[in-house]
Amino acid sequence: MNLVDSSGWVEFFADGPNAGRFARPILGKYALLVPTICLYEVFKIVSTRRDRAAAFQAIAHMKQGRIIDIDAATALQAARISMDQQLPMADSLIYAVAGAHGATLWTQDVDFEGLPGVQYVSKQD
Repeated sequence: MNLVDSSGWVEFFADGPNAGRFARPILGKYALLVPTICLYEVFKIVSTRRDRAAAFQAIAHMKQGRIIDIDAATALQAARISMDQQLPMADSLIYAVAGAHGATLWTQDVDFEGLPGVQYVSKQD
């Protein structure tokens, strides 16, 4: 299983320098988990950088993966992760979902660098 965090999705949709690094997990939609927090973040970012039509197109693509709601157990695990790893709320929720499902987390967010189960891609400008 794979989970692409919001930074990877935005990079893919913007066709940024690392877009190709995220293509394999994103296009493998049968093994792709999408936490609801990623839907929120990507919609907000794409709406701001482009427009709402582009944001809705991005969400439609993301919804081809398996959408994962944040339940109570995941929220509590994320709180523990946040305290232990000093991760922000959204990042800890995403990491908790990946862990709960045994998924590899694909990201270019430096907050995740070096964590177990993370495939970190260094951000290129």
